[in-house]
Amino acid sequence: MPSIAHVIEELFRTLPLFMKPLLLTFQLTIASVVAGTVIGLLVALLKVSKLPGGSFLANLYITVIRGTPLIVQIFVLYFGFYKVIDLGQFWSAALALAVHSGAYIAEIFRGAIQSIDKGQMEAGLSLGMSSAQTMRRIILPQALKRSVPPLGNQFILSLKESSLAAFIAMDELFSMARRLSAETFDEMTFFLIVALYYLVIVMLFTYVVERMERRMAKGD
Repeated sequence: MPSIAHVIEELFRTLPLFMKPLLLTFQLTIASVVAGTVIGLLVALLKVSKLPGGSFLANLYITVIRGTPLIVQIFVLYFGFYKVIDLGQFWSAALALAVHSGAYIAEIFRGAIQSIDKGQMEAGLSLGMSSAQTMRRIILPQALKRSVPPLGNQFILSLKESSLAAFIAMDELFSMARRLSAETFDEMTFFLIVALYYLVIVMLFTYVVERMERRMAKGD
């Protein structure tokens, strides 16, 4: 087990080497979260809609994604995207992560939408709005607000799950830690360092989410 002094020394020595992978981890997380949120919202709307077969397709997607390991999904989707259309390494990985997180985000949105009193949909219809207009103008704004706390948790999970992109040769944080470990045979030191990076980032994300929750609570 390396000493604390040694870990700190290596942390500062390798800081320039981790800057680019750190930026790539942020970019990968943001891209996958944005795409996953869009996918999740569309699937949630499909699940609560009255479209023929809509609920079945949404449930099939959610069941398959939630019932299979993420690393398997990344490999299947990454190589699947690559063979169908060359999106590049970054976007292939980002979409693979987005498809995974989209299933969980869909359930978050579905629960939030169904938690809104049904009387509000009836009130919108009585005012002459269509079901789609009522959903867009009345139901969704409230559902999105209620979704913030669980979405914040899902975003943090997506950040940590981005480390699996190292297995498809993405030069993110965990990949850099593995490379330095192989070069120096000092595995524990660099795994502790990368764990520290992830811990700091997660704490920052958690702080931002908590601030958003407090601001929304004041709005209520």
